[in-house]
Amino acid sequence: MEFGTLVAWRKQPGESIRRGDIMAEVETAKGVIEAEAFSTGTVEKLLIQPGQKVPIGTAMAIIRDNGAAPAAAPSIALVPPPQAAPVTTPAAVAPSAVDQTRLRISPAARRLALELGIDPSIVRGTGRGGAIMSEDIERAVAAKRAAAPTAAAAASPSPTPDQAAAMRQVIAAAMTRSKREIPHYYLSTTIDMQRAVTWLAEENRKRPMTNRLLYGALLLKAVALALREVPELNALWLKDHVELKPAIHVGVAISLRRGGLVAPALHHTDQLTLDDLMKNFLDLVSRARSGRLRGSELADPTITVTSLGEQGVEAVFGVIYPPQVALVGFGKLVERPWSVNGQLVSRPVVTATLSADHRVSDGHRGAVFLAAVDRLLQEPERL
Repeated sequence: MEFGTLVAWRKQPGESIRRGDIMAEVETAKGVIEAEAFSTGTVEKLLIQPGQKVPIGTAMAIIRDNGAAPAAAPSIALVPPPQAAPVTTPAAVAPSAVDQTRLRISPAARRLALELGIDPSIVRGTGRGGAIMSEDIERAVAAKRAAAPTAAAAASPSPTPDQAAAMRQVIAAAMTRSKREIPHYYLSTTIDMQRAVTWLAEENRKRPMTNRLLYGALLLKAVALALREVPELNALWLKDHVELKPAIHVGVAISLRRGGLVAPALHHTDQLTLDDLMKNFLDLVSRARSGRLRGSELADPTITVTSLGEQGVEAVFGVIYPPQVALVGFGKLVERPWSVNGQLVSRPVVTATLSADHRVSDGHRGAVFLAAVDRLLQEPERL
């Protein structure tokens, strides 16, 4: 994201607010998200009006700590102009006639500009000596996209074809960056799910229909617990180094009814009981498809899990969503011949896959992780 449009305020000046309360609704390329407050206090002043489109990092409001003196009125310089687009010249300017061969631009950035249809001569480079880097091209694409819709269209709760196309552009840019920059490696294993399926059926017979567990809850919890054993997969790659994350927030890939997908976080997945995980998962899916996700849910995932089993796919080798360093995929549950104590039997099995960043881990550690997921699913009662 480079820009956002304020749709509505949920809090007004003079109202008390606590950290985590919903402060505002903000339109992004993937729909409207609920922006949370990161401070506790009293709303003193709103700096942005609904319908305004502003760059990320713009001050939106002033929250005064309870007991603190009122803040001085901010100068206009604290609030960047709503239409500022520092990474490109205005769209109306014709492409420059500068000789493309003399541009200071990295080969990767030149390829990306060609793929995304951006004229690099109108992009301001931030590299050494003003060289244009891949990140500059991506910012130019985001700025061009953000400048296109009107404020009215951006504030509309009903997605338009343009908004759907914008979402695909965002996904395309992220996945292009992922495949260009991340040295992926892939592993897969087939897991015997007999014990898990049997335990789940017995457990659900004891429960009312409205409180039953889904099979996917076992997969999510097993992934979260396996990350405790292989913590380097629960991390983010930031610029030129890896940052291990102490909290495990598993992102769940959710397809949207209007097309596209999001992967919001189930916070502290490893610490949730199966009942709480199930409750939070259903709530997350419902809010994702109705456009009511919170900003932290989209920003916090430390790894993503995707499953295409319900679509009949037996294996999925996903593309890592940067800055994450791993993605886990699960296919559909299928009956396969299986050897048990020298006897050939029919067992329900699932193919689990791992896409991981070779800058952070290697095949050995990836194999340890998948083995841990397998082992945990053999003892479902302990999840």
